Amino acid sequence: MDEMNHEVSGMKEFSAGDIVTGKVVKIEEKQVLVDVGYKVEGIVPISELSSLHVEKASDVVNEGDEITLQVKKVEDDEIVLSKRAVDADQAWQDLEAKFESGEIFEAEVKDVVKGGLVVDIGLRGFIPASLVETYYVEDFEDYKGKNLNLKVVELDREQNRVILSHRAVIEAEETSKKQEVLQSLEEGQVIEGTVQRLTDFGAFVNLGGIDGLVHISQLSHEHVEKASDVVEEGQAINVKVLSVDRDNERISLSLKATQPGPWHDIADRVKTGEVVDGTVRRLVSFGAFVEVFPGVEGLVHISQISNHHIGTPGEVLEEGQTVSVKVLDVDGDAKRLSLSMKELERDQSRADMKQYEKEEDNSGFSLSDMIGDQLDKYKN
Repeated sequence: MDEMNHEVSGMKEFSAGDIVTGKVVKIEEKQVLVDVGYKVEGIVPISELSSLHVEKASDVVNEGDEITLQVKKVEDDEIVLSKRAVDADQAWQDLEAKFESGEIFEAEVKDVVKGGLVVDIGLRGFIPASLVETYYVEDFEDYKGKNLNLKVVELDREQNRVILSHRAVIEAEETSKKQEVLQSLEEGQVIEGTVQRLTDFGAFVNLGGIDGLVHISQLSHEHVEKASDVVEEGQAINVKVLSVDRDNERISLSLKATQPGPWHDIADRVKTGEVVDGTVRRLVSFGAFVEVFPGVEGLVHISQISNHHIGTPGEVLEEGQTVSVKVLDVDGDAKRLSLSMKELERDQSRADMKQYEKEEDNSGFSLSDMIGDQLDKYKN
């Protein structure tokens, strides 16, 4: 009897709420038996193993595991324990610290439910669909079992509410990357980017974290009606940085500045004395500017427009008119072309005269031969 009393007196005393450590001795279908030093083995119901739904107790613990538990109920022949309560308490403390510090942590997606994702972080954490990505996701099934980097965005212990966000992590990374790129950009720098989207006034180009604008006037050396005539979304292009406004996060870019200009190799494309066709683009008091290649205009001085005296170029020409001109001089460095319509007229007149003379020489008879018979009549 004394031996028995001694044995009983050696048993630990437990009260509801106590935190104890025990060893898993048996795993059954709906519960786990744990030796915590009590006169009977402690029972951990499957519902007290995790804050998430558990199909099998063996999914959470193994025989021989040392686990920390909270005493839920104590009776002479039974002691009920909870792993979930201990995990949840610790999780709340950890989450509150993470919420305060803004710490980013990793967790596995355990389930996909209506409206979002569920993760196990010692308790049930919820990621609303709108906080998963920065873009719309049609189907979340592929996220199950995937690890995500998360931030705590809302905590309410009384309501047992934990709202997490993966999107906030991505946005923070994008902001950091944007600032990094913004600080690294310098005026005059040539950098590769990807055309992100097209607008009526140009194209936005992603530079690896921030977008810059190529205004429509900077897309080409030629006149551009629509940005889509020059570039397309997703296209990789080299652009030159024109200006960087770090305060307003605005970057002006140029595509045409990275490409050969319209005057490039002009001396190889046209020679003095050549005749080319062009379009009258502008009429001024001293002459007319004629575009002979895209972006290349030459001047026909008023004195070179006609063989006849004219008061203004508009007496002979109009804007948009197609004309043939003779190249008088080419200066690629100064981007200057001197053109003449008068010289072309003279050349044509000379050619006509030569042709006429040639035809006369080849006719075999003279003017007197042609009218000789008529003269003979008058002689008689």
